[in-house]
Amino acid sequence: MIAGKSLTLLPEHGTVSAPETVAALIQRAETAGASDIHLQMTPAGAVVSFRLDGLMTPATTFPPELAERVFGRIKFLAQLKTYQESLPQDGRIDKHTVHSRSDLRVATYPTVTGEKIVLRLFHGGAALSLAELAFPAPVTTELQTFLRQTAGLLLLTGPAGSGKTTTIYACLRALAEMGGRHIITIEDPVEQIVPGVMQTEVNEARGLDFARAARHLLRQDPQALVIGEIRDEETANLAVRAALTGHLVISTLHAGSCRGVLERLLVLCADRSAIATATGLILNQRLMRKLCGACAGAGCGTCLQTGYAGRLPLVEWLRVDASVQARIRAHDFAGLQPEHTLEQAAQLLLQNGVTNQPEYRRIFGL
Repeated sequence: MIAGKSLTLLPEHGTVSAPETVAALIQRAETAGASDIHLQMTPAGAVVSFRLDGLMTPATTFPPELAERVFGRIKFLAQLKTYQESLPQDGRIDKHTVHSRSDLRVATYPTVTGEKIVLRLFHGGAALSLAELAFPAPVTTELQTFLRQTAGLLLLTGPAGSGKTTTIYACLRALAEMGGRHIITIEDPVEQIVPGVMQTEVNEARGLDFARAARHLLRQDPQALVIGEIRDEETANLAVRAALTGHLVISTLHAGSCRGVLERLLVLCADRSAIATATGLILNQRLMRKLCGACAGAGCGTCLQTGYAGRLPLVEWLRVDASVQARIRAHDFAGLQPEHTLEQAAQLLLQNGVTNQPEYRRIFGL
């Protein structure tokens, strides 16, 4: 869904070349802080949108002739087949080839109105520290306590774009700074390089999924293992077993709530006792947009007319202590509540004037 006002981010197209247009588009997206660039071909040309603070925002349009050349230029830079429009393709653009601050992942897909291209910007720079996540102090303390352990399972949940990957990289940075441990990741894809960490990518086209990668990498003697996502029974059982056998394991699981994580994990792994013993901490998070400081939400050039600039995390957490372990073994989740719910965190931001009611309603579907 397109939200916000249309933005004029590029100069008049005229006879501007495709290389200049692509470079300008990427530069404007970086300046705006966009995470993705969406280009949708239509009979009338291409419609371009930026993903800003998690929402799609109209950016510009290209006439048909320029659109074709821009699409071809992007596919050429990503080393894709420029003539192939009927099948999906995936590639990467090195930041140096477009004088960008970010490497870019490129994904194409055929639609009924023409090809769709999405460019994901992998913003450079070091991973955030735990303190820089802007989590409530008790959450940071829980994470620090967990990361000092030698074994256990940390599970993160939340919808796409809720900041789970940022949290994982902060945990990786903390583990690397502690030193003394062999840390391995299985990611899809690797978005940031963390010094001191052995990072790997899945490649499902070649049969290397999370489960197969985890099986083989456990033979590399990791002391801390990050599995980007638990998607199936095999990966779930591998993660639980690894946490039980002296590994610190961090992963994500789509569930929507702390309680939902446990319910979903029990569907994938039938051993309640193993789950109760292995799981140490569960985080459920969202990202809430902040009002633009320059216009107080009215919309201005600084925030590209959206009224918002930047986001803050909403986090609820559940530490799996003895009482929660007993509930897991009994499969009794009635009354199981996380600490400091998402709604409580959002209400606090509202009371402090950091965000507004429309954003609250967007987050909670009210």
